[in-house]
Amino acid sequence: MRQGSRVHKVLEEQVHQVVPIQVKTKEDGWGLRIWNTIQGLRTLRSTGITRELEIWGVLHGQVVTGILDELSYTCPDPELEAHVETKRSEGKVRMPSNQKSVKAFYQSSQAAPFDAPPSISVPHPQCKVYIADVKTRGSRHLPTGLSLRPTYMQLMLYHRLLSNLAANNVDASTVFDRYRLDPSRAFSDAFVAELASLQLDSHEAPIEPEQVPSSSPCHDVPEILKHNSLLQLWSLMIQEFMKTIPSSEHIGHILKAEFRSQRDGAVLGTKSVAHNEEVLDAYLDEEMKWWKGERAAKGVEIEEAFKCRICEFADVCDWRRAKVDEATEKHRQRSVSKKSEH
Repeated sequence: MRQGSRVHKVLEEQVHQVVPIQVKTKEDGWGLRIWNTIQGLRTLRSTGITRELEIWGVLHGQVVTGILDELSYTCPDPELEAHVETKRSEGKVRMPSNQKSVKAFYQSSQAAPFDAPPSISVPHPQCKVYIADVKTRGSRHLPTGLSLRPTYMQLMLYHRLLSNLAANNVDASTVFDRYRLDPSRAFSDAFVAELASLQLDSHEAPIEPEQVPSSSPCHDVPEILKHNSLLQLWSLMIQEFMKTIPSSEHIGHILKAEFRSQRDGAVLGTKSVAHNEEVLDAYLDEEMKWWKGERAAKGVEIEEAFKCRICEFADVCDWRRAKVDEATEKHRQRSVSKKSEH
């Protein structure tokens, strides 16, 4: 976990300058998170790439948050995108989950770790944004089959959250109520002063809570003071989303999972998948039934039974115990059947 966090931190600092900021209240803390998202969107528009972009949403009445490891204007798999666009234009059903077109490649073992992001010109307003997630691995082998399903579902969920935010379809009050925040409360003077003292351009996001004040010159006092509460800052964030993603057509349907070495951050390979609304809806419907207590927990598929060996709940897992009992009973019945035949 620590090694993976280190890799993510290095990647983030390739794009953003991290600046410590003092927070006094819960509202300050959340204001900082929203402000980082605002700056992340501005960084995307000015450079073509942003990383560690936090997003929020409400699905099935539950508040959901996620952090996009990368959002850029670079399509991860143009061939797959062309195929998907052709299917859509023909009015055919989108590719089902078991027919994903996956493109993987391995870089040379001599590839430099933490390669800097490519230089990208300022994007045209009609460019699409593409979501990528970074996974770190101790092994140099890429996951396959069912092992990729959680990653694909996570990427599709991020696509849904991003689409809803860009369309202003997320009820901010539901999010603030979930965390017991006062959306109309003004930020603390210290918090506002420190944000105002930063030279807030697109290359200086994000910033982190810390007990260390900043001393950069003041450039954006009017903007900060005009949005001196969570509700006002959320409104500014939505404006930035609408500038960055004018419509749903500006979010690419090709999602990328990038696998990096935990040891040195080198890219091991990538896998791409096409976003599929029907697959995501079916997944959410099934998972939310468990979340709401409407169905019992289910164990992993037989192909993933190896996960039980590292599960901290294995010793108290009713599903696992039931499977053992089921196998024992089947073995007993086979033994009785064989004896009766003789």
